[in-house]
Amino acid sequence: MNSKNTKLAIRHSLRNLANPVRLATSSVRSLPDFIVIGGMKCASTSLWYYLAQHPNVLTAVKKEVHFFDSDSNYSKGINWYRSHFPLSKNFISAIDSNKLIIGEATPSYVFCPRAPKRIVEILPDVKLIALLRNPIDRAYSHYRHLVRSRRENLSFEEAIEKERKIRRQLEIAKDSSVHNSNLVTYSYLQRGIYINQLKLWFSFFSKDQLLILKTEDLASNPSKTYKKALDFLGLPDWEPRQYEKINSDSGHNQTVMNEDTRAKLADFFEPHNQRLYKYLETNFGWS
Repeated sequence: MNSKNTKLAIRHSLRNLANPVRLATSSVRSLPDFIVIGGMKCASTSLWYYLAQHPNVLTAVKKEVHFFDSDSNYSKGINWYRSHFPLSKNFISAIDSNKLIIGEATPSYVFCPRAPKRIVEILPDVKLIALLRNPIDRAYSHYRHLVRSRRENLSFEEAIEKERKIRRQLEIAKDSSVHNSNLVTYSYLQRGIYINQLKLWFSFFSKDQLLILKTEDLASNPSKTYKKALDFLGLPDWEPRQYEKINSDSGHNQTVMNEDTRAKLADFFEPHNQRLYKYLETNFGWS
């Protein structure tokens, strides 16, 4: 059986098995070889869609498992997590001789301070991929996403100021253990301070385990950026028929950010971006 047919058969069986059945067989299921950890509104869904089409990639039963960032899911234990994945690769290799790897993608992992420690304890050799987008554009896309889903009724400027006030009131900047659901959902600014998030991840994982990609590069040159991901994962060259943008803002009514607001956000993010560039030894050229 070729890789394409193997993948289709495995995906079909995973989706049609009731969760109790998958859970009962969890001990003979694989854990992921790689995880796309984020970020939110940084085109991680598009990259995941391209990777999932690769003939050598098998995926979880759903894209976002939310095991390592959800306390309720994490408390269900490792077998619950395993139940989302295909059977052991030893079993799969009996019907397909090609090298296969397994992955999942939960974009909120990168922002969760508990996730890296939890992941390294269970998957010490896992490979991680993070996409980073101009934090100004990311924040506005995040805001518009919540407006469309009717979870945000403030103006962009009001929403940003509210986030700042809540963070000042709770004084959580120096305590990553504090969890507040509103600040996780309405984290327009904080999710864009990538340096704070990545320094935590690199305290648990080596730099050769975490690939950083630029969202703008995926948009302007998807083939080249996709190949970087394939090389990182040790996969043979292969390309999808087209690089379709998934969950893109382009399919919705466009609104333009106020120029003064953009200028203020540029000032806000500039020192954080400079710290990021220095840490990664890469200038992303965001403004």
